[in-house]
Amino acid sequence: VVEAAAPDEAHEMFRSGGASKIDLMISDVVMPGAHGPALFKKLSVWHPSLRVLYMSGYTDDEVIRAGRLEGGENFMEKPFTSQRLLERVREILDS
Repeated sequence: VVEAAAPDEAHEMFRSGGASKIDLMISDVVMPGAHGPALFKKLSVWHPSLRVLYMSGYTDDEVIRAGRLEGGENFMEKPFTSQRLLERVREILDS
């Protein structure tokens, strides 16, 4: 697990090549300084095989209606248990 405290930090980590072993990005949909989908789009330029799991306190429908997600992305509505997070991570990595 590698943590980035802010979108700019994650961007720099990927730009510099320091994230080549990361398989999955877990991100909130709405964050200060960037939205998760915009960040993922930038990061996947340097790491095309990167996968993503978005989360939000808003429902999937609310996030899609607000234009934050297009639909069909890996998404978890908060709150969720650590067990459910592990299950979703495993599902995504195995797909």
